[in-house]
Amino acid sequence: MNKARDSFKFHYLLHSADLIHDHLRTQLSPFNLSPQQARVIKALNRMGPVSQIELAREFGITAASMSTMTTRLIALNYVSAEKDPVNAKRNLISLTDDGRALIADIDQTWAQVDVFMENRIGGDNVDKLAELTRLLRDSLGGRVPGT
Repeated sequence: MNKARDSFKFHYLLHSADLIHDHLRTQLSPFNLSPQQARVIKALNRMGPVSQIELAREFGITAASMSTMTTRLIALNYVSAEKDPVNAKRNLISLTDDGRALIADIDQTWAQVDVFMENRIGGDNVDKLAELTRLLRDSLGGRVPGT
């Protein structure tokens, strides 16, 4: 093994994540969704109506970035924005019926990506990879949005 080539272990994880992300993007394309938008839909399903600012915090992105994303999801009729009855200065983002109907499709797509990975490296290795990446995520302060 080339010591210089293997000196940055994170590179394998980063490159693999990019490749999986590209595959997931292709699988979600029939729904006109990006992987991040699918994650937002799943989070809204868990959280219920929430402000854009709270949603942005859950994902660790700027309010402006979340606004851009929710604007696109509103245009696709997957989410809606309505005035908060408690605070008229903010809008609450929630799933529409179309957005709720999409949950099963997103889950099926994610399951297909798991199978895609299993076909490449085997089920036991995918289980080990999932456990290690979950450990890494948790140790870095990450968590599932809406939990």
